[in-house]
Amino acid sequence: MDNQGNAPKGNELQIELNEEIAEGTYSNLAIINHSNTEFVVDFVRIMPGVPKAKVQSRIILTPHHAKRLLMALTENISRYEEVFGQIEVNDQIPPLPMNFGGPTGMA
Repeated sequence: MDNQGNAPKGNELQIELNEEIAEGTYSNLAIINHSNTEFVVDFVRIMPGVPKAKVQSRIILTPHHAKRLLMALTENISRYEEVFGQIEVNDQIPPLPMNFGGPTGMA
């Protein structure tokens, strides 16, 4: 049903998003592996000065859907850059664990 109580028409797909998933999960590193049948994307959160990180979410995709995701990201990044300007990417990979450059805390 839509917001007016009408049943979906034709091939419409209803997607449900519960509150917990809607909050999202922060990730600042993605690790991608693949086989001949699937792509596995592990989303990781790295914290400054901490030598251990935990996978926050793992998404497994077929090669077809991985390609469609790439195309959708490419399109959305282009739209973003049209509005907000070019996203600068530093080709140097920071050492792990990452140091975010701020002062280190002491307790």
